Amino acid sequence: MKVGGESWDQPPSVPLRRMLSPRQSNSGHPGAPMGMAPVAHVLWNKILNYNPKDSKWIARDRFVLSNGHACALQYILLHLAGFKLSLDDLKNFRQLDSITPGHPEVGVTDGIEVTTGPLGQGIANAVGLAIAEAHMAATFNKEGYTLFDNKTYVFLGDGCLQEGVASEAASLAGHLQLGNLVAIYDDNSITIDGDTAVSFTEDVEARFRSYGWEVLHVQGGDSDLDAIYGAIAEARDNNTKPTIINLKTTIGFGSLKQGGHDVHGAPLKADDIRQLKTKFGFNPDESFVIPADVDASYADKAAKGEKAQAEWNALFAKYQQAYPAEAAELTRRVEGRLPEGWEKHLPTFKPGEPAVASRKLSENILNAIAPHIPELVGGSADLTGSNLTRWKGAVDFQPPSTGLGDYSGRYFRFGVREHGMTAICNGIAAYGGLIPFGATFLNFVSYAAGAVRLSALSHFRVLNIATHDSIGLGEDGPTHQPVETAAWLRALPNLQFWRPADGNETSASYQVALSSLHTPSVFALSRQNLPQLEGSSIEKAAKGGYVLEEAEGADVTIASTGSEVSIVVESAKILREQGLKVRVVSLPCWEIFDAQPREYQLAVLPSGAPIVSVEAYGTLGWAKYAHEHIGLKAWGASAPYLQVYDKFGLTGPKIAANVEKVVAFYKKRGSPTFSPLDTAL
Repeated sequence: MKVGGESWDQPPSVPLRRMLSPRQSNSGHPGAPMGMAPVAHVLWNKILNYNPKDSKWIARDRFVLSNGHACALQYILLHLAGFKLSLDDLKNFRQLDSITPGHPEVGVTDGIEVTTGPLGQGIANAVGLAIAEAHMAATFNKEGYTLFDNKTYVFLGDGCLQEGVASEAASLAGHLQLGNLVAIYDDNSITIDGDTAVSFTEDVEARFRSYGWEVLHVQGGDSDLDAIYGAIAEARDNNTKPTIINLKTTIGFGSLKQGGHDVHGAPLKADDIRQLKTKFGFNPDESFVIPADVDASYADKAAKGEKAQAEWNALFAKYQQAYPAEAAELTRRVEGRLPEGWEKHLPTFKPGEPAVASRKLSENILNAIAPHIPELVGGSADLTGSNLTRWKGAVDFQPPSTGLGDYSGRYFRFGVREHGMTAICNGIAAYGGLIPFGATFLNFVSYAAGAVRLSALSHFRVLNIATHDSIGLGEDGPTHQPVETAAWLRALPNLQFWRPADGNETSASYQVALSSLHTPSVFALSRQNLPQLEGSSIEKAAKGGYVLEEAEGADVTIASTGSEVSIVVESAKILREQGLKVRVVSLPCWEIFDAQPREYQLAVLPSGAPIVSVEAYGTLGWAKYAHEHIGLKAWGASAPYLQVYDKFGLTGPKIAANVEKVVAFYKKRGSPTFSPLDTAL
């Protein structure tokens, strides 16, 4: 059998299909891997450009499994291809502490580019990977020195195409004319609920044509290897637009349950596995056996990949001689090092300087640092004029044919696509050499929740600029005023939620976020003006929490964040006039504060007096730091923001009145007051 001008002694899907039933773990999804075995084998053995000895080679092709439940297929391919994944690792599929988890996770398994599983995320990540390659090519390629020309290939299924995030990303990919992106659609007409006829009857091919994609069709996905190869090769060679290949397959091909939804998510029975092996000419009593010719074929492919990287390295060595500055810049980026001294360009602020909205402070910071961090790229979800994210001199990332920019541009027009924007940023971060940011209102970060969660799980440095952060946005009312969003963002492991109170704290937010190589961040920024605070500094705020105003023998500590800190300062002044000793603490980032030594934390939030939190959000989570909480118990309201703050008791006098009650209560109770941080665990 010949495919791509080369011969196989047996259909390539046979050894894959025999290994693909996750019977040993008694868990998994065999259907899609068995149906996609032929296309996977053609892609990995004949098309994909990779070197298993260096899975991070920057010029490699990228492969994304958007239908991540089919990960048994990807793990087997990685093993066959020679990546750091052994036969024993395959046997430990879905077992505790194995490197073959139930869905692909970047950083866990060698050769995995992005974390997939929640459907639709992978195809959106793939768009980000393709954007990153296009930008790196436009930035670094020179005549005679094509350093970047890799492709991104993504497998996806009916479920991925039904998720809105996939539509958002695919629409943008078509507009951007990403000819380096190839999607292979496993069109098996089955989801968990059964035949797609019950819920998904749209014309997928027409939909993608309307997006501006090239659409190819392969009817014989189960066995027509020549057609599969031909379609992928045609898609690979189309550099003018992204391509989707509609591949008709049979889910669970070869199983007694092929073609039905029962084979989607449950391991095959023992008798089914025996007949499957017999059907394809293998010993039904043997398991985890790979034919020698298959091993040899993949070893040959790996050798070609190693040679391809050696040739690329030689080209880069010549590039270093011809373009030393560009080569040094590329090397720095790939190694993940920020430019030397970039932080010196962060603006600092002094008390008495004009009050400024923190969204405007963010803009000032971007203007200051963007020229000095050329790998910083990003944009807004159709809110550039509100998020204030486009720095002076920025060029838009656009197809050159549009006349709106070019692929070397660093500013993205994501459109009204919050979820797609953030998932695309994950793909950009995964590519390497770039630091992406996306922007929207804080309330609409909720639209991007699935992608934000995967940023944190994947350890990707993605910045989320989230303006209009509270009831302080005023007249737009409860539909736009986030009262609960901070709580779930703060609950995410490995995510920095920053809510700066003034200019120095905003600069600290950027300093720490950009220096955190493996942690995403969300900046919650105000629409209303904030005064520059006495006692704040970048150094203090970079610890996540600090004492803004100290008092010996304090009667109370008031802790706050963001736009409420200056109001708390006002209330503290009122309380001092009444004879109380008041400490004021700013906690711009809980995640960073929690990482400080316990001694420092207890110095900021000590025992001995009650601690009161003040924030224009719901109070969930504050019990970790404070005894009493002043915040919102319901939705916001539509009115000028000062009236909204007054309605909910968030003014200097009203906060002071409530704090006075707290002090009186704890003095009357008489028992020692211990810091909530003073705990055994």
